[in-house]
Amino acid sequence: MADHPTPPVGGPLVTGSEIARLAGVTRAAVSNWRRRYEDFPAPAGGGVNSPLFDLAAVQMWLDKQRKGQDISVEVQLWQALRAAYGDEMVGGLADVAQLLAGVEGEAPQALPTDAVRLARQLGESGSPGDVVNALTERFTDSVRRAGSDQVTSPRVVQAVRHFAGEVPTDATLVDPACGIGTLLLTVGPERGPTRCGQEVDARSARFAQLRADLTGRSGVDVRIGDSLRDDHWPDLKADLVVCDPPVGTTDWGREDLLLDPRWELGTPSRAEGELAWLQHAYAHTAPGGRVLMVMPASVAYRKAGRRIRAELVRRGILTDVIALPPGTAASHALPVHLWRLRRPKSPDDAVAKVRMVDLTANDPDGPLEPGPDQMADVPLIELLDDAVDLTPGRHVEESHRDYTTEYQALRQELAEQVRLLADLLPALTAGAGPSALDGPSVSVADLARAGLIEYGAPEPVSVSDQLDTDYLQGFLRSAANTRRSTSASGTYRLDGKGARIPQMDIAEQRRYGAAFRALQEFEERARRVVELSKQAAALARDGLGNGALSPEE
Repeated sequence: MADHPTPPVGGPLVTGSEIARLAGVTRAAVSNWRRRYEDFPAPAGGGVNSPLFDLAAVQMWLDKQRKGQDISVEVQLWQALRAAYGDEMVGGLADVAQLLAGVEGEAPQALPTDAVRLARQLGESGSPGDVVNALTERFTDSVRRAGSDQVTSPRVVQAVRHFAGEVPTDATLVDPACGIGTLLLTVGPERGPTRCGQEVDARSARFAQLRADLTGRSGVDVRIGDSLRDDHWPDLKADLVVCDPPVGTTDWGREDLLLDPRWELGTPSRAEGELAWLQHAYAHTAPGGRVLMVMPASVAYRKAGRRIRAELVRRGILTDVIALPPGTAASHALPVHLWRLRRPKSPDDAVAKVRMVDLTANDPDGPLEPGPDQMADVPLIELLDDAVDLTPGRHVEESHRDYTTEYQALRQELAEQVRLLADLLPALTAGAGPSALDGPSVSVADLARAGLIEYGAPEPVSVSDQLDTDYLQGFLRSAANTRRSTSASGTYRLDGKGARIPQMDIAEQRRYGAAFRALQEFEERARRVVELSKQAAALARDGLGNGALSPEE
């Protein structure tokens, strides 16, 4: 067994990424060390996908392997905060930011002495804003690797910034669920806009405000509270509202807010909290202003939200739905959507089409500008069906469909299948007498004992030149044997003991076998004709309805 270093109990824990920073190597190198060296410290916490290691044990191992280097003051501060705050790291970041801002003069009580010393040392050697930005980056990275949705992932931030486009310097921005301020502070130009945020978690709100102050952003006001239940900006109308709302929350206050005037598109159900946040954001939008919401992909098609989606479309409020690549969100690999809304300045200002953008085939770190085959401008009427499905992939695929070529190909194949169908049906004449099974016959069980057949899937086959397989299977499907082989529930299951076939010479067997084989092919082709008929009819109906096809003159 490998001899792992024995560190003091209860010391700080670090991630693989932090070990890489400590040793001056890549994260891949740390993963290789774990595989190659049996004495590499075993995980002391965390999960399978995000293990944590005891800092002291790691330092001992790095020294032993001569892979270590001096630990930076920033890393020491982060480790001290992790040891003191654990899962409450946002509180630690806020306390450091408060210390650096010189608020109330004294250091926060929860901040350990060594963290106070290290934070002040960093603040003296550089700007407080740089210290806070570095700690924020570490925190975001650690949350991303842990698979949490506690903060907006950098990829989502990049996408929101891209699709927000140019934001005027005199604009007013709002984020009603701003967390630590990630979207609120990074969308739009760094200087100029007025930014208003609200966050239910007091530690996150405090850190967001201090972060803005320390990085020199003026005009930022972050308040503590639940935006849906206790809106601190009731009369504010913004040029741009950005939001990455809580996902999958049923306790968003529906019972207390049933008659709230914000639900101008319809009262969301308990399961549709995201649509409550969407309407809250829209209520804060000035005429001509925009909303950019991060939404789970399921909101685009869930039955409970159909009526609200229909109102969004019908009123010409929804302008774009963008499906981002899988892996864009930090907490899962499923795609997320960006919904872009615009409040019309007048009834004539509403949009007539919704732009659907499907980037789900792209790399999450790749370009965000869609190609011509990744977007479609869909008329509102085409979205207002029974489902009101706003999933971009569905509409992008439909818009690039070549109805004319596809319909002509279906017609040609259908005509060929019908022609072949008539030729397959065998010519039969009147029989000579009673059922063939009323004469001499033999059971399948006897054929099996004689070694003339073997049981395949789903029916037995001949293994002898004395017995024709098509003849065998044809009579097994005859009415008499089907009755024997059908259970009371109507399920067909071959009864090997009860099934019988008539006794005939091989020439006669082959004559019957050819007829049975033709019938089998006829049935298979008939099923194909039915399938093609349904496809052709559906395609023709859709094409006539959306203008892609028209009747011949």
